[in-house]
Amino acid sequence: MISALDDIAIQEKAPLQLRITEIFRSLQGESESAGWPTVFVRLTGCPLRCVYCDTAYAFTGGERLSLLSILDQVAAYHTQDVCVTGGEPLAQPACLPLLTSLCDAGHLVSLETSGALSIEGVDPRVRVVMDLKTPSSGEAEKNRFENIDLLKTSDEIKFVIGSAEDFKWAVQHVRQFQMDKRFNVLISPVFGQVTPLALADWILESGLRLRFQQQLHKLIWGNEPGH
Repeated sequence: MISALDDIAIQEKAPLQLRITEIFRSLQGESESAGWPTVFVRLTGCPLRCVYCDTAYAFTGGERLSLLSILDQVAAYHTQDVCVTGGEPLAQPACLPLLTSLCDAGHLVSLETSGALSIEGVDPRVRVVMDLKTPSSGEAEKNRFENIDLLKTSDEIKFVIGSAEDFKWAVQHVRQFQMDKRFNVLISPVFGQVTPLALADWILESGLRLRFQQQLHKLIWGNEPGH
């Protein structure tokens, strides 16, 4: 008969596993790496429910894969750039060893995170793209602004803008934390809610060093999963 302590010991010896929604190769659509062929590892699960979320299919389900299996699938694409995304990848504690293992394998690794969970412990070789939630997301109160001081100068901060009020809120926080002087700050429109022209005008009027971006993959493939 296996005791509770024995069961814990068995679990600790078991291969490290993560719940994965999909692993695929596409063009990176956002951030400093936009346009580069990239392997995406999309982890399942997210504690947030942003109203404009375009990956709600990753909230549940997925498949439990060992760390070794994930690394093998990524290696099979023979692609240097790898993006770990979600959902919210840091909701799975095993995301941290996954990031380190990908770096150890020689990949250029980026992490897309909401900023609602601590980024402490993320391998310093990983480029963090932190998506601070604006008011129209419905999840702005989940932002952990203490994460900003954990970011490296090579990391990036993103704001998804769904209204003029969102943009004003973003500008307020960029100025408060001097983000534009410390990091690349990315500004993206919510498709169908803010036009690219309006957002471009707001950025130019702000006088801040903000980088306008559209999601390249959506311009090419639409909102189709796996791209």
